[in-house]
Amino acid sequence: MFQKNNLSPRQLSALTALILSLPISGGIWFIENWKYGITAFLMIFTGSYILILYIFQNFIYRKIKLIYKFIHQTKATKREETYYKYILPQKSIDEVREDVEKWGEQRSREIEMLQQNEIFRKEFLQNLSHEFKTPVFSIQGYVDTLLQGAMEDPEINRRFLQKTANNVERLVNLIKDLDAISKLERGELKLNKQHFVIQELVREVFDNLSWKAEARQISFSIKKGCETPLLVFGDKEKLRQVLINLVDNAVKYGKQDGEVVASMYNTDDTHILTEISDDGMGIPEQHLDRIFERFYRTNEGRSRDVTGSGLGLAISKHIIEAHAQNIHVRSKENVGTSIGFTLSTRRER
Repeated sequence: MFQKNNLSPRQLSALTALILSLPISGGIWFIENWKYGITAFLMIFTGSYILILYIFQNFIYRKIKLIYKFIHQTKATKREETYYKYILPQKSIDEVREDVEKWGEQRSREIEMLQQNEIFRKEFLQNLSHEFKTPVFSIQGYVDTLLQGAMEDPEINRRFLQKTANNVERLVNLIKDLDAISKLERGELKLNKQHFVIQELVREVFDNLSWKAEARQISFSIKKGCETPLLVFGDKEKLRQVLINLVDNAVKYGKQDGEVVASMYNTDDTHILTEISDDGMGIPEQHLDRIFERFYRTNEGRSRDVTGSGLGLAISKHIIEAHAQNIHVRSKENVGTSIGFTLSTRRER
C-alpha cells in the first residue's frame, strides 16, 4: 500500500507512470475501443515506469550515494557497496533526509565537543604556564640576588637558599603530580585493594595535617553519629592521598577559626559514602562542574595565597573512578563545601 509521505523510488516511479498512462489510455479507450485502451495503458505504464525508475536510480540516487560516501568518509567496502546498490535505493527520500539530519546533528555535537576541548586545552596550557612560572621566577630572583652580593651576608644567604629550596620542592611536587595524573589518565594505575576501617584512615589524615589546621585555628572532627567503624574495600594508600587532598583543600579554603568535619554513611549495605566538609568561602555554582579539571581554580581561589600543584582534585577523581566509584561536590557561597566519594564494602568477584 502506498504511503504518500514515505515512497520508495519503485513506488514513486509506479505512481508517476500510472498518473501518466491512465488519462492517455482512457482517451484511446473512449475514442477507439477497450482493446486499444488496455494495450496503450500497458505500453505507456511500462515505458514510463522503466524510464522514471532509471532516472531515479541513475541520477538522483547516484547523487544520494555520493552523499552517503561523503558521510562515511571512506572508500566503500564490499558490504557498503551492497548497501548502496540494494538497500539504499529502497529507502524513501524522507528516510534519506533523516539519515543525513542525524549525521549532521552528530557532526554538530562533535564540533561543539572539539571547540570545548580546544578551550580546555588553552586554559590548561595557560594554567600550566602559570604554575611553573611562579616558582621558576622566584628561584631566579633569589639566585640573582645571591649572585649580586647577598651571598656574603650569612643571614640573607640562608633565608634565600631556604626559599629557593621551597620553590624547587614545589616544582618537584608539580612534576610528580603531572606524572601521576598522566598515568591515571592512561589507565596505568594499579590498585592494591584491602579491607580497612574508613574512620581510622580519616583520623590518620587528620593527625598528619593537624599542623596546617592549627596555623589557622581550624578544628578537625568526625560528625556525631558517624563514629561507628565502617569497613570499606579499596587501595588504602591511594585513598589516603584522596583524603589528604580533600582535607588539605578544606583547610586552605576554610574560614579562620572554622571547622572541617568528616562524615561517613552506609548508603545501601554495599557502599560507604565519605564526605569532607568545611565552612569556608564555598564555590560559585557556575564553577562546580569544573573543579575536578587539572589546574582549575575559581577567581576567588586564585586570589588567595595558597600553595599546591592544582592537580589534587583531578588526581582524586581519577583514583575514585579507578575504584569504579563516584566523587561529587556540594557547595554554597559563604556557607561551605562538601566533597564526597563512595567506596564498596565488598571484595569484587
